[in-house]
This record gives sequence, C-alpha cells and structure tokens, in this order.
Amino acid sequence: MIDQLVEQIEGRFAELERLMSAPEVIADRERYAEVGREYRELGPAHELAREYVHLRDDLEGAKELLAEDGDDPELRQLVADAPARLEQLAEEIRLAMVERDPNDAKNVLVEIRAGTGGDEAALFAGDLFKMLTRYAEQRGFATEVISQSPAEVGGFKEVTFAIKGEGAYSVFKYEAGTHRVQRVPKTESQGRIHTSTATVAVLPEAEEVEVDLDPNDLQVDVYRSSGPGGQSVNTTDSAVRLTHKPTGIVVSMQDEKSQLQNREKALRVLRARLYEQKLAEQHAEIASERRSQVGSGERSEKIRTYNFPQSRVTDHRVNLTAHNLDQLLARDLREFTDALAAEEKRRRLEAQAAEAAS
Repeated sequence: MIDQLVEQIEGRFAELERLMSAPEVIADRERYAEVGREYRELGPAHELAREYVHLRDDLEGAKELLAEDGDDPELRQLVADAPARLEQLAEEIRLAMVERDPNDAKNVLVEIRAGTGGDEAALFAGDLFKMLTRYAEQRGFATEVISQSPAEVGGFKEVTFAIKGEGAYSVFKYEAGTHRVQRVPKTESQGRIHTSTATVAVLPEAEEVEVDLDPNDLQVDVYRSSGPGGQSVNTTDSAVRLTHKPTGIVVSMQDEKSQLQNREKALRVLRARLYEQKLAEQHAEIASERRSQVGSGERSEKIRTYNFPQSRVTDHRVNLTAHNLDQLLARDLREFTDALAAEEKRRRLEAQAAEAAS
C-alpha cells in the first residue's frame, strides 16, 4: 500500500515539474499559479518519498550482500535499523498526504472580543491582539486592522483585523475559541489571582464568488460615527451598519471617514461570517454521519490557559504545556501551531481510513 502511494507521489511530482516549464502553462498565469501551489504543497511528501525509496533499496541490497557474506557489521546494523525507520517514514508520508482543509491557503479575518472579567478581559484581549499580530509578522504575513473598539483602561472591547498571505488560515485557524488568563490585575491590592477570558474567531476571508450575497437581502443603515462616551467624531453620516436579513447577521463599521470605505470593510466581514456559517453547516452534516470530525466548531470551549504567576501556557486540545509565557506572548506560538496541525492531520487520517473501510 505504501509503495503504491510513494509511486503516485513520485509520478505526480515529476508531472508537476514538467508542467512548471511547459510554455502553455507559463502563458496561463492562473494555471501556472495553481501548478506552482500544488508543486510546493507536494514538496515535503516528495522528500519523504525519496528517502523512503533510497532506504528501501539500500535495505534490499544489504540483505542480498549479507546472504553472500554475512560478516559486514555496517550492513547488519542497516538491516537492524532500517525497518523501524521505514515504518516511521511510511506514517509521515501518509500524514503528509492527508487531504488538506480547502480553506488553508486563504487570508483570514480575526475577531477578538473581551469576555468575562471586565477591565482585565479587555486588557487580555489587547495582549492576544499583540501576540497574534506579532506572530503573523514572524511568519511573514501582513496584517490590517479592520475595526476596533478600544477600552478606556487599555486593550480592546473588540478588535477585528485581517491577516494576509498564502496559508494564513492554515496557521491561525487553531486560535479560534475561548482563551483564559489567570493573573493578578494591576488594580488588585491584595494580590489575588483573577481569571478572565477573551474569545477569538478566525474566519477564512471569502471571495465574492464564494458567497452569493444578494443586495436585496441587505438592509443598509448609515449614521454618524462616535468616539468613546458617545462623543461625535464625524459630522457626516459615514458609519455603516449592514444587516443580512435572511440570517440576522449585523456588521457595523465606523473606523474610516468615508462611508464607501466603511461599507467595503463591512462587506468583507459580512462575507467572511456568511462563509463561516456555510462551513459550520457543512461540518454539522458531516459530523452527523461520522464521529471523527476535525474543526466542528468547539468555539465555546476554553482552548488555552495563560497562567502568569507560573509563566505557564496550556493548550487543552493537545494537552501541551509550555513554561515560556513571555516568549509566547511576544510571538513564539510555533510550538503550539505545529502540535495542533499534527493532531488535525492525525484525525483527518483516521477519518479517511474509517471512510475507506466503510
């Protein structure tokens, strides 16, 4: 079975290499980009397949030589060690070839909202915003603030921002859920630890063609934008509120001085929310047919706890604990991202195997 998979990988990679240099593909910008993306995605599996083939051939050769002359200690060591490595490579190849989430390549919109905990929750929402934008920068993505509602004490009541770049959703989708912080607030005179939360929603940004948005389904209201405490910051009706009548989803935008710019930003957020709703419905249908399901919307669960007194961060989905809270908040999230991505691949592989067996 694994030999057949390796052969398919090698054959497809060679075909993609040929297409990358084919004049008719180079002339078609969209086709060339599509081939290039598949070529890059298949690269890691191809490297594993090459190692597998070389080791398998070396093992067969070593066995033949030992049958003729069984005194070579290096060959004996190879024959002893190779099977375990081949088994490990086979598993890595299967995981590398697990069907990807079709949204992984997309840009994302991230919405962070202060949860329980009052002022401390707003400050924590600000910490999460800094952590995620810094991590995005480290991974080579661009960020753009779409809207924000700052809290008087600092941080945010809520903030929405975009993360742009190839594969942004594949990195940041694991941040969706309820984040919990345990620390002593600056206003706490007796040194007691308080627990607060902030929620994070990660929405794959939808293209216009992916969401059928009928203008007749939209109620558009315009009003004057206001600052903290209701103070008017604009003398024109530049703020926009979009209501999607079929679903009741409401998006308000007032950060820009232009009504047109606010409307465009609101439409981006609305499309992303409608697209996420469509995905959630699809996931619910799949989950009803099969138990093993990845990404079925565990938004209400506490996914991660940040304990400041112990400098400890625990991700409850993969039971991973790290004692480098300062580094993590400064943008060093890769250990958690890698562990969650590996877990998702394992679950998808199990689901595919169960589906194939049924």
